[in-house]
Amino acid sequence: MEKKWEEMSAEEKGEAMFTAWLSPQGVKFASPEAERSYKERVTRIKDAIQLKKMPDRVPIFPFVGFFPAFYAGITPEEAMYDYDKLAKAWKKYVLDFKPDAHLGSFLPGPGKLFEILDYKLYTWSGHGISPKITYQCLEKEYVKADEYDALIQDPSDFFRSVYLPRIFGALDPFKMLPPITGILELPFTGPNLVAYGLPDVQAAFGALLEAGREALRWAGYIGQWDKEMAAAGFPNFFGGFTKTPFDTIGDTLRGTNGIMIDMYRQPGKLLKALEAVTPFVIKLGISGAKMNGNPIVFIPLHKGADGFLSDEQYKTFYWPTFRKVLMGLINEGCVPFSYVEGGYNSRLEIIRDLPRGKTIWAFDQTDMAKAKEILGDTACIGGNIPSTLLSLGTPQKVKDYAKKLIDTAGKGGGYMMVNGAVLDEAKPENVKAMIDFTKEYGVYK
Repeated sequence: MEKKWEEMSAEEKGEAMFTAWLSPQGVKFASPEAERSYKERVTRIKDAIQLKKMPDRVPIFPFVGFFPAFYAGITPEEAMYDYDKLAKAWKKYVLDFKPDAHLGSFLPGPGKLFEILDYKLYTWSGHGISPKITYQCLEKEYVKADEYDALIQDPSDFFRSVYLPRIFGALDPFKMLPPITGILELPFTGPNLVAYGLPDVQAAFGALLEAGREALRWAGYIGQWDKEMAAAGFPNFFGGFTKTPFDTIGDTLRGTNGIMIDMYRQPGKLLKALEAVTPFVIKLGISGAKMNGNPIVFIPLHKGADGFLSDEQYKTFYWPTFRKVLMGLINEGCVPFSYVEGGYNSRLEIIRDLPRGKTIWAFDQTDMAKAKEILGDTACIGGNIPSTLLSLGTPQKVKDYAKKLIDTAGKGGGYMMVNGAVLDEAKPENVKAMIDFTKEYGVYK
């Protein structure tokens, strides 16, 4: 009799997730060769994650943002609004460069949806910035300093009634909605539903439904694209996405300035809020991985880098809940992929406190020799190819840099080639050099 999911150990759940990734649902491979290539690529990545001493070679995973758009000759705006052009451009990138895995085609996002909801958290291509420029975050204090208690008490209601009305202009009427938990008995049901009858609230729900239809249309394109790439032999690297609790609050709720002040003025409230959002971000990562049949969960790291926090602040405010997220994912068979923006040289000893062969750390500006020395027997590492090198360098300089990385961090396995920061504009010949050289030189003998 097969075990139920809740009866499985973390190890068994992990193997089940990898098995699902090896055999993607609804995918009919284009040929036996494509199926073989797909399984080889997934196995290569799995071997690197699990620190196998003799995988066949170093996996290569370019972390691209809008690079496929620029490479195919379309603007970022076209990638966000013309889903057919989006699919063709991203397909051209994968088939021309042949990486071991791709990021999917979701990153540009559906521009029309942002228009419908009057999204205020970002400017995006053709809307506040040039059609030729990628989107930009508008950081503000969308959650006020005195609102921690409300966030801690009921995060879901706070997001619906406070946060979403502030970042989506079309959902401003949602601030009139009472907590849904007020509907307890018959006499109190009517009063708690009055707000839903107001014209402004109904218009807001109408905008949300329209946005949902647009999201479904967009999802149809990127979902079909993903299946086509799998059928051709190229797996999607990620199954899910989440964030650290500190970055969840610091990036788009309180903002950098707000959360930095909170560490000094109301540290107790901040710590309670970090704990309050932790279960939600764990569930976010797990749900995506399970839905997509892929164990790897992308976690972009922003405010824990060297220079943002002191070591003591990192140990107090950042790492405890971040580690809970990592362990929550690992215990459900997921593999956290922490994309470390900036440097993490002063954090390496701290993040070593995790189970062996269960995580991936892709570094931006971290000393890779030091990372290999400290994390080499614990975690798979990658990253460090500079965006400036890929944008301004030559193919030979890219190859020289990649060789140094493989010689330094690739010894004995547990390493994958990843660029240090999300790639938008770069010389195609340099990206190709990074990929092809890794395949040729990164072979374990």
